[in-house]
Amino acid sequence: MSICAFVNVNKGQNMTSSDAVVVVRGIMRRVTGERYKVGHMGTLDPMATGVLPVAIGKATKLFDFFSEKRKTYIAEFVFGSTTDTLDAWGVETESGGRIPTVDEVNKVLPDLIGEVDQIPPSYSAKSIDGKRAYEYARKGVNLDLPAKKVNIYDIKLLSNQSASFKFEITCGAGTYIRAIARDIATALGTYGHMSSLLRTKSGIFNLENSVDVREFEKNPLDHLISMEKALSLLPFFEIRPEYRKKVLNGVKVKFDNLPQGDFVATVDGNVIGIANNINNNLVINLRL
Repeated sequence: MSICAFVNVNKGQNMTSSDAVVVVRGIMRRVTGERYKVGHMGTLDPMATGVLPVAIGKATKLFDFFSEKRKTYIAEFVFGSTTDTLDAWGVETESGGRIPTVDEVNKVLPDLIGEVDQIPPSYSAKSIDGKRAYEYARKGVNLDLPAKKVNIYDIKLLSNQSASFKFEITCGAGTYIRAIARDIATALGTYGHMSSLLRTKSGIFNLENSVDVREFEKNPLDHLISMEKALSLLPFFEIRPEYRKKVLNGVKVKFDNLPQGDFVATVDGNVIGIANNINNNLVINLRL
């Protein structure tokens, strides 16, 4: 049995993304008797919950493609205090800050939307001289981490209760939601940290069609999402079998009516790669 597919895992709290991968790999081996390469499509912190796409087999080659897709979160921020990790699981470092009003919060949100320079949290997986930033932070070493450009497409304030504000945030890869809590608070002259985080969407994967690992274990094959379905938002272009070897070997082949931008190349209905249109030549960017 050769499987190339995805599982849209609804990750629970206190489970790492790597834990989810190990569980899926073990379940697939028990069901099929085969060892499959398995990997997740973008880390979700242990305290966070929600959508974690996990790839099986050749679908793992799509990591870079899917990890760059838009993601949507429901995040709860608490203002008036902060922690060393910028979330509720850290050690409180500042308190007694003022609680902003809803109008004040809404007023600063437009400044945080777009391509912005974001400083990663000290407790992050950012690599500094071959070590993760959190390794330095745990030893009490204060680093001035360089800002990184990230894309934040939208921030909507959903509700407010006392010091707690709930937001829906849509952003690109590499965005630290915890850092948005800090940046909103800084703009308002107070402190802030993230108290909860739920990822509701990652590319085509959403919370409604996700499955927790216990349900997945009961009937794993029923919850697999084919690579074709996962790529369904892209155009598909069918290639005649005689051109298969050429395009897979990197030869540029001219075709009529090629889609623009990224598209899925198929032969006899089977996906062979992610391709691009270069001057009406089909070029395989990612071989599958």
